[in-house]
Amino acid sequence: MQWFGRRESDNVDDERGGGGGRLAIGGGLLGLIGAAIYFFTGINPSEVLNQVATNQPRQEQSANNGPEDEGKHFVRVVLADTEDIWTKLFNDMGRTYQKPRLTLFTDYVQSACGNASSATGPFYCPGDARVYIDLSFYDELKNRFGAGGDFAQAYVIAHEVGHHVQNLLGISQKMDEARSRLSRKAYNKLSVKLELQADFYAGVWAHYEQSMKNVLDKGDIEEALNAANAIGDDRLQKQAQGHVEPDSFTHGTSAQRMYWFKKGFETGDVNQGDTFGNGDLE
Repeated sequence: MQWFGRRESDNVDDERGGGGGRLAIGGGLLGLIGAAIYFFTGINPSEVLNQVATNQPRQEQSANNGPEDEGKHFVRVVLADTEDIWTKLFNDMGRTYQKPRLTLFTDYVQSACGNASSATGPFYCPGDARVYIDLSFYDELKNRFGAGGDFAQAYVIAHEVGHHVQNLLGISQKMDEARSRLSRKAYNKLSVKLELQADFYAGVWAHYEQSMKNVLDKGDIEEALNAANAIGDDRLQKQAQGHVEPDSFTHGTSAQRMYWFKKGFETGDVNQGDTFGNGDLE
C-alpha cells in the first residue's frame, strides 16, 4: 500500500506510554489464545472487556521509538482514507458522515464500553464512537497468525471503521435491542452477521482505495484476505482447542469473512452488504 507522505487524520489520540499497572486477560480459552476469537469486536464489547485481569510483566514500549512512530503515521493515513471514502459514500446516500476518533494505547485502556487489555484486540466502542488499538496487535497478527503486510493492517482499521458505519446507520442500536430478547445462541448468529457486514464494508473501502486513491500495490488484497482467513472463528477455535463449536461463533468462519470482504471489494456497492437479509433485526 502506498501510504508514505500522504494526508494523515487529526482524529487520532495517542495514549501510549502512560505508565501505571499492566493488565492482561487471564485464564481459560480466552487467555490461551490472547482473546483471538474476540478480535474485531464490534458492538457492546463489555462481555470481553472488563474481564478478570491479572498483572503480567511486559516490556515497556516507548511512544516515541521508531517502529511505533511509523505505526502511528500509518494508522493516521489509513484513518484519513476511511474519512474521505465514507464521507463520499454517505454524501451519495444523502447523509452526513460523522468521523470516528481512534485511540492508540499500550497494554490497557478505558473506554465507554469498559476497560480493555491489549489481549482483547482492536475494537470499536459505539458508546464513544471510537476505535481502539494497541499496535502490538500487528506483531501478533503477523507472527502468531501468519497474516503480515501493511494492507492486512489497514484491513483491521477498515473493519473497525465498518462498525462505526453500522453505528451511524442505526444497526448497532438494533443489535443492542435484540440482545435482550434473544438466547445467546440466536444472538451469536446475529453477531456473525454484524461482523461479516463490517468485513464487507472494509472491502467497499478497499474498492475505493483503488478506484479513488489508486494506492494499492500488487498483493494488497491477498494480504487482507489472508488476514480475514486467519481470524475466522473456525480456524481460531481449531487452533486453540482442537475442535470447533459453530453455535459459539461470533464473527464468522474464515470462508465467510473472506467472501464478504471480497464481495465488498469487487462491487463497491454499499447496498449489497445486507448480511442480515431476512429481517431478523426488525
